[in-house]
Amino acid sequence: MMFRLLLLLFVIIPLIELYVLIEVGRGIGGLTTILLCVFTALLGGILIRLQGLMTLLSAQRELANGGLPAEHVLHGLMLGMAGLLLFTPGFITDAIGFLLLIPAVRRLLIMRFAVSPVMHTQQDDGIIDVEVISHDNKKIH
Repeated sequence: MMFRLLLLLFVIIPLIELYVLIEVGRGIGGLTTILLCVFTALLGGILIRLQGLMTLLSAQRELANGGLPAEHVLHGLMLGMAGLLLFTPGFITDAIGFLLLIPAVRRLLIMRFAVSPVMHTQQDDGIIDVEVISHDNKKIH
């Protein structure tokens, strides 16, 4: 399983990216393709900086209200992944990186992969289940 993942990450995806870059370069020209790659990296950097700042401020508000900013941490990690993808030359990685800049997409990924299914189905119905044991060791429910 790990070998397949590494093969995908380091061999197949770069080859596909290279193919796409060549085809785009054929269509719009080599210099235009390079400028487009640089532009997407710059735009991505600006957007990641803004999104990161908003995530940080939101996490600080959560902490100030006594909550744990666990989801904000996951958003931050995904923004870091988006940054890596956007600074990697290629249009496929750029597309995935820009998708990770959309908060709804990040939330969907967090709910799908990072949060356990038990947490999704658990609801607080206001009922507390207790067991009372009297002094003569008889259980009362």
